[in-house]
Amino acid sequence: MAVEATIVNVAARASLWLQPHRIVLIVTGLALVFAAAFFMRWDWLPQYYEMALVGLWRTLWILAVTCTLGFLLAVPLGLAQAAGPFWLAAPARAFCTVIRGTPLLLQLWLLYYGLGSLFPQYPWVRESWMWPYLRQAWPYGVLALTLSFAGYEGEVMRGAFAGVPKGQLEAARAFGMSRWKILRRIWLPQAFYRALPTLTGETVLQLKSTPLVATISVIDIFAVSSKVRQSTFLTYEPLLLLALIYMAITGILVFALGKIEARIPNKIG
Repeated sequence: MAVEATIVNVAARASLWLQPHRIVLIVTGLALVFAAAFFMRWDWLPQYYEMALVGLWRTLWILAVTCTLGFLLAVPLGLAQAAGPFWLAAPARAFCTVIRGTPLLLQLWLLYYGLGSLFPQYPWVRESWMWPYLRQAWPYGVLALTLSFAGYEGEVMRGAFAGVPKGQLEAARAFGMSRWKILRRIWLPQAFYRALPTLTGETVLQLKSTPLVATISVIDIFAVSSKVRQSTFLTYEPLLLLALIYMAITGILVFALGKIEARIPNKIG
């Protein structure tokens, strides 16, 4: 019986891939790959291979750092709006409103060309241990992307915290659980589960926002692509490769976060 069930499952999966629209998509994809391989120029790849790897690594760690720090900041922002007193909820709401209401490029330039231009005017800043970092561009890019992610996810976490049934929180208080234990064991896990699908989408959007750091001279994978276009006068080849790289990263992110979501019990909360 087990062997028959396995055969049936394999046949069912094969039938999914043999559907007409999937066959058309596969054939179209293979045709595009062969056309790109035989009718486009790729002789520039060896020259920019190492630079592309450095740019890809920079894109990945900027994405990881900003999403992690942004989510850690989004949790108190959402909690303050959902259950905090007015003197905490109002600034949190104002922060999320400003971040969500202004373009990320504007925020990035305000930090880099505005705040970054003020630091050299103070001798104590130039003589401190912070100056080797403040004189570079990447800290401002990381800060801008972190604040942007926190602003959007803070609003998501506000809804997630508010969506947890109040009866569970009241039952936890009746059992004598402290506020910290209620947050750690009941409120935050359920809010995180409710926000996880949106968090996946926001992480993908954060990946698509990382090319903006190239506007302040941070060499990420997008900046490498622009350099290739400027040096070789090739347009389609570097942009096509860049699109494939972003699609691959997006697929990995969606797959990994989907696995995390699948491991969480469906009936939580």
